[in-house]
Amino acid sequence: MKNNTSNIVLPNFSESPRIDKVGVEERVAKFQKRSIKSETKIQGLKMALSMIDLTTLEGKDTPGKVKQMCYKAQHVHDVFSELPKVAAVCVYPSMVDVAVKAVAGSGVKVASVSTAFPSGQAPLAVKLADTKFAVSKGADEIDMVISRGKFLSGEYNFVFDEIAAIKEACGKARLKVILETGELVTLDNVRRASDIAMYAGADFIKTSTGKIQPAATMQVTYVMLEAIRDFMDTTGIKVGMKPAGGISNSKLALHNLVMVNEVLGAGWLNNGWFRFGASSLANDVLMQIVKAETGVYQSSNYFSID
Repeated sequence: MKNNTSNIVLPNFSESPRIDKVGVEERVAKFQKRSIKSETKIQGLKMALSMIDLTTLEGKDTPGKVKQMCYKAQHVHDVFSELPKVAAVCVYPSMVDVAVKAVAGSGVKVASVSTAFPSGQAPLAVKLADTKFAVSKGADEIDMVISRGKFLSGEYNFVFDEIAAIKEACGKARLKVILETGELVTLDNVRRASDIAMYAGADFIKTSTGKIQPAATMQVTYVMLEAIRDFMDTTGIKVGMKPAGGISNSKLALHNLVMVNEVLGAGWLNNGWFRFGASSLANDVLMQIVKAETGVYQSSNYFSID
C-alpha cells in the first residue's frame, strides 16, 4: 500500500476498534437534550451558516442555476447583509469554471465532486481524470466517493490505494472522502472506513453523497468524530469533518456543533475543519436568525431555493 501520510505506521484496518452501538446511542441522546440559550443560539446559527456547502448536483444543472447558487452563497440575505457567507459551493466538474468565476474574490470556496460520483463505479483512470479536470478548472476542494463494493468485500488495501492516488491527483486542493455511510451497514464499518480514509491522506471525512438514506445521522457523525480524535492523538494530524444529507433544520445543526465541541474541541468549530453538506439547512438557519433579530418568522417564500 502507498501511504500519503509519510512516516506514519499504518494500522491493521481489519482490527479497527469495535463500536458499542448502545453506548453511541446513549451519548448522542445526551447531546440531543441540550438546551441552548438565546444569545448562544444566535452565535451558533451564524456559525452553522458559515459552515454550509451549498450544493447543486443534478443532471439538469445549468450555468444559470450554478450562478444563482453562487450569488446566494455570497449574499445569503439581502436585508441582513452582515451575515456570514457560506463556506463553499459544490458542483460537478463540468460546472467548476462557472462557479470559480461567479465567486471570484469572495472567499467562498469551490468544491467539486469527483471519482464517478455518486456511485464510484468507474476505473481508477477515469476517477483520476475526473479529479484532475476539476482541479485544472480551479476547484479548491475535491469530494470523492470510496468504492463501497470493494470495501464491503474486505478489499481495504484497494480502497486505501485508490484514496491515496486521488489525494495525489488533487495537488493543492483539499480532499474530502465520502464514505456513503448509508451503504456501510454498521458503525464498525463506518469506523474502519474513516480510519482508512484518514491514513490514506483525507483532509476531511464526509458521511454521504446525499443520494442514499440514511445519511448523516448523529450516531454516524459521532463515530467519525471519535475516529478523527483518535487519529489526531496517534499521528498529530488534524482532519476535518463533513456530515452531509438529512441535516435540514437548525436544531439538528446546533446539536451537531455541541457534539463537535465536546468530542474534538473548539479548534474544529470553524469552516476550515467542519462543514455541513445541506443546502436546505441554509434557509432554516436564516429563518431562525431573522426570527431572533426581528421577533417575527418570515415565510420560506421569502428565501431563495438555491
